[in-house]
Order: sequence, then C-alpha cells, then structure tokens
Amino acid sequence: MAEGEKIEIYNALTGKTEMVDPVVKTEPEWHEVLDPQQYAVLRGQATEPAFSQICPIPKGGKGIYQCAGCGTHLFAYDRKFDSKTGWPSFWHPVSELNVRYHEDNSSGMERVEVNCARCGGHLGHVFDDGPPPTGKRFCINTVALKLLEMRQ
Repeated sequence: MAEGEKIEIYNALTGKTEMVDPVVKTEPEWHEVLDPQQYAVLRGQATEPAFSQICPIPKGGKGIYQCAGCGTHLFAYDRKFDSKTGWPSFWHPVSELNVRYHEDNSSGMERVEVNCARCGGHLGHVFDDGPPPTGKRFCINTVALKLLEMRQ
C-alpha cells in the first residue's frame, strides 16, 4: 500500500463505510500499545492455547468486537456461536471490508488466515465448517479482540 493511501472500512456504529488511514507502527511502537500476549498473536501470528481465555460478553447482549491493535470493528456479538473449539467463533465479520484473507500453510496445515484490514494484525483463521447462513467459522484469538458494548 502506497504511503498516504486510504482504505475503506465499515463502521458498525454508523452503518456506513469511511476512508481511513492504515495503522502502521514500528515494532517498538506495537510493543508499547500491546501486552505480550496480544503482541505474540497480532504481530507474531501466534495462537493462544484453546480454552485459555474468556471472550467478553456484552451485558446488554449487543456489542462489537474490535481489533485490539487498532480498534477496527470486526465481529458483532450476534454473529458469535459456541463452536466448542476453545476460541471465539463467528459466522461472519461485520463487513468483508474490515478483514483480509491469506493462505496459511504453516504447521503442516492448509488454512486461511484472517487479518485486520487496517493494521494487518493476525486474528485467527476461517474454516468451512460453521453454521448457517454462511457455513463459515471464523476462529479468532480472544486476545486479538476487545469488546465495545452497545446500548440497547
């Protein structure tokens, strides 16, 4: 991406798209804003151990999970389901604009990596074994997310 080039992102609060600057930081800057676990996942493509984290649940039942690295809206609570895998699972992001996909053949597996479109942070992977209506399971690291609660 060329310097100064903006990207289109969906804002789940306004229901509109907006043109924003990508979030680009140096490694020391990422270390300043992320805790060690977040850094290992978002910047180092690590995976937190299954069942090691508890994904926050919005008190009012409505919420948006944002990228812990840059605040981009990623997944809505009403698209979350219990996959019994030990990681938060969603059947669709708030918008395809907000995520990017990359082939991931690491660890001897063929998978599709999911990244934040704005900062490039590693979120997790997407699989084709999810529930209707999409049949997708976005298996996301808890530490890559932060909850924005929404009022009813």
